[in-house]
Amino acid sequence: MKQKNNSGKYWPYMILGFLFIGITLGYWTIKNTISMPVHESNEFMQKYQDADKQANKIEESQARFDAKYNVTFSGLEKSDFKPKHLKRKPHLHYALSDNNSVTYSVKGKDGAAVTDANITFLLTRPQTEKDDVEIKTIANNKDGTYTVSDIKVANKGRYILRAKIAVGQDTKYLDIYGFKK
Repeated sequence: MKQKNNSGKYWPYMILGFLFIGITLGYWTIKNTISMPVHESNEFMQKYQDADKQANKIEESQARFDAKYNVTFSGLEKSDFKPKHLKRKPHLHYALSDNNSVTYSVKGKDGAAVTDANITFLLTRPQTEKDDVEIKTIANNKDGTYTVSDIKVANKGRYILRAKIAVGQDTKYLDIYGFKK
C-alpha cells in the first residue's frame, strides 16, 4: 500500500494566514491610533517643542526671577483631596468652587511691591485642553497685587491654575493645583 504524503502542501496556507493576521493587526493598530485624541502639554504656557528648545533659557530666567522676587498667592482654601495611584509626590491641592478669585502678590527681596509685572493666567485640566481659559493680562492693584477674578470652574475634577509672571527679562512659572468636588 502506498501512503499519501501531504506534508509539503500546507506551508503556503500558513504563510497566507500569517500575512493576513499581520495586515489585519496593522490595520487595527493604525485605526485605533488615529481615533485617540492628542493633547499637547502646556507646561510653560507654550508648545512643548518650543519649551524643549528654550529649556535652558527658561531655567535661567526662573533662577534670576527667584533671586530677585518673591511671589505669593491668596484667595483659595486648602483642600483635603488626596490623589490616588500617583507615582510621584502629590501636590497640595486647593478647593475650587463655581466662581473663584486668586490674588498674586509680587514683591522684591527687599519687600518693595513690584507694579510692572506682566502676568498671564491659564486655567487648565491635567488631561485635556478642552476646558482651558486663558487671561492674557491681569491688572495691577497698585500695591504689587494682581487679582484674577471670576474664574469659572464648570466641571468637577482636578485643575491647574497656571501663571506666567514676567518682570523685564525674568520670568516665573507658577502652578497651583485645585480640585472641585
